[in-house]
Amino acid sequence: MESSQLVAIISRLDAMVKNEGQDVQTRRFEKDGKEKGVVSFDPATQTFVLEELPDKQKFEFDNIDLAAIEVYDLLND
Repeated sequence: MESSQLVAIISRLDAMVKNEGQDVQTRRFEKDGKEKGVVSFDPATQTFVLEELPDKQKFEFDNIDLAAIEVYDLLND
């Protein structure tokens, strides 16, 4: 059985939430060596921002599951 992409995405997002610092955390997501999106987490507001590349469209989420689903969809389009 193939490992879950969704679990891996949630794990990366969760690491951002659990970081003890107050700085905005950023993770880049790629597929086949091509950058598809960038997710930032702001601990002050407890929100994720997904920036889809290359069109620079941004989406804001206050829920880790919704952010993970959007990243998953982005990587599998």
